[in-house]
Amino acid sequence: MFPALEKYRQAFLVGLQSNLVYRWNFAIRGFFSLFHLAVVFILWGAAFEGAGNIGGFDLRQTLTYFITILALQFLVSAFNEDYQISEEIRNGLINQFLLKPINYFAYRFSIFVAARLVSGTLILIPLLFALPVIGDYLTFPAEPWRLAVGLPAVLLSALIQFCIAYCFGMLTFWFLEIQGFVILSLAIEAVLGGQIFPLDLMSPDLFAASMLLPYPYQMYFPAAIFTGRFGFEESLWCLGIQACWVGILLTVGHGLWLRGLRRHTAVGG
Repeated sequence: MFPALEKYRQAFLVGLQSNLVYRWNFAIRGFFSLFHLAVVFILWGAAFEGAGNIGGFDLRQTLTYFITILALQFLVSAFNEDYQISEEIRNGLINQFLLKPINYFAYRFSIFVAARLVSGTLILIPLLFALPVIGDYLTFPAEPWRLAVGLPAVLLSALIQFCIAYCFGMLTFWFLEIQGFVILSLAIEAVLGGQIFPLDLMSPDLFAASMLLPYPYQMYFPAAIFTGRFGFEESLWCLGIQACWVGILLTVGHGLWLRGLRRHTAVGG
């Protein structure tokens, strides 16, 4: 078993080295994200002007939520994995994986984990610089269970992020260009992933319907756990739904790979 995992450990190390080459790109991107965070502070500060709370949460709780979302973007988001997979399929580079005992999904996921380790670590640099300014706005609940439930939620969020990117990359077997699909998905994710506003500010029916989709479990759900927007029972229930979506997306991704390979062989790629 362990010798079989060695090749993916090597893929992880290669991915780690290649992403460290571009470490300053991630750091600069993190610093520019602080400008977005500044806009969030200004807009929500204006929204809370004269209001004690919105949706049952005060200004500090809301700003803590968006700071958590920013950190999660660098920890679990799939930045360009879909395009990388698409390029490997389009250029025929996946042929090498068909001739070797390597699982392509595990190979790409190893590289994804390496990239998120680098970007997640580097986001700490701009956050540390901003800490004197944002420190007074950070207010996290102290319940121990939030960490016990939140960490698995973050791991499952990363899996959902990667699986969605993987599925879009697999579409290259049928479409030469996947940019339109990716842009549409990113637009939906920005809204239903809680990046623009906390989803619990929607009407109860719309919020309940949105929580049946995979997008809230990409970033909103773990952020809601850590910032006190979800209770214990609600968190466990949603963690189960999140795990179900991981299973569904893994199955869809594997199915697209198998069907895509038949098509790939048929055209002699």
